[in-house]
Amino acid sequence: SRIPFRMSGETSTEQGRSTPVPREGWHLYQALRLMFRWLRWWMRLEARGLEDLPLSGPVLVVSNHDSWLDPLALVEVMMWRARPVRFLAKSTLWKWRPLAATLDGISQIPVRRGTNDRAAVGAAVEALNRGEAVGIFPEGTLSRGEHLRARRGAARLALACPDARVVLAAVEGGPEVLRFPRRPRMKVEFFEPAGGQARADESPDELAQRLLDEIRLRVPPTK
Repeated sequence: SRIPFRMSGETSTEQGRSTPVPREGWHLYQALRLMFRWLRWWMRLEARGLEDLPLSGPVLVVSNHDSWLDPLALVEVMMWRARPVRFLAKSTLWKWRPLAATLDGISQIPVRRGTNDRAAVGAAVEALNRGEAVGIFPEGTLSRGEHLRARRGAARLALACPDARVVLAAVEGGPEVLRFPRRPRMKVEFFEPAGGQARADESPDELAQRLLDEIRLRVPPTK
């Protein structure tokens, strides 16, 4: 199913059921969405597979990251299901104090890239155990469309939280922002892993690569 851009908000319905979302930082999260509403219009955002994104309960969203627009697109379309998301984001974003205050205010999770950041993993596991949505980019950095190997972070979280549902997200169109002023046409597609949820007999390396490979079948690297 395809859902065109819309500017809806605080709750969503499925078969007539409304789901309120109490959350620390909720008002700031919504204020930021309002502030960037023009950007969501500009990127002509569409979404598919929203029925695969649970309305409640722990969910680990694993996505490609080809452009700085990708997290913004994911935030918006996940809110169409009233699911605020906590991303694991590179810790260097916290160096600028105003941005750090904003990221802390909406409960994003800083992670030190290239290290075994147990604090970040622990914060993400706690969020999942509370039934929240956590987002992670398995390539560990902005890929800019290049072919990169998967890192273990997504697999570690999936294996540590077997009750969390893993949902893959293929984000398409972000690199078109380089053609400014031409408007990009972004699409976000959610889907269940064809190979199934995390299995206990999979190593973190195997699981992480399997998830990334499935995403890249829908959004191939451009370089």
